[in-house]
Amino acid sequence: MVEKYKARATFKILMADDDSDDREMTQEAFAENNLENEIAFVEDGEELLEYLKRSGRYANSKHEMPDLILLDLNMPRKDGREALREIKENPELSRIPVVILTTSSAHEDVLRTYNLGGNSFITKPVTFAELVKVTEGIGKYWFELVRIP
Repeated sequence: MVEKYKARATFKILMADDDSDDREMTQEAFAENNLENEIAFVEDGEELLEYLKRSGRYANSKHEMPDLILLDLNMPRKDGREALREIKENPELSRIPVVILTTSSAHEDVLRTYNLGGNSFITKPVTFAELVKVTEGIGKYWFELVRIP
């Protein structure tokens, strides 16, 4: 069994996903890996951009900006592709790493998201055990190996 570790508590994760079960399972998978980072959730691309720009329902919020965004592609109102484009075109937001975590495995989605500036593309696993492995990899890579601005 792989030894568990605790990531630096200063990392903030923002997950944009319209599926409440996926949000809950991802949070549980991070906890399973003893990754006790703060995770905030939004349900679509519109809400994601409101959160990041502190506008709309987040206009008076004093939340910290995320260190990492987990982004689903297929969401209502504004999908992940549109949100990713807006994030990467905004000089104040463009440095935030965006990991695509989606059900899609389509080659054109992989190409398009990297062309838009996405930092990683991960197809959502089918089982919780696989999701635990994925979140472990995300934690090790983004919170231990690389330096985030």
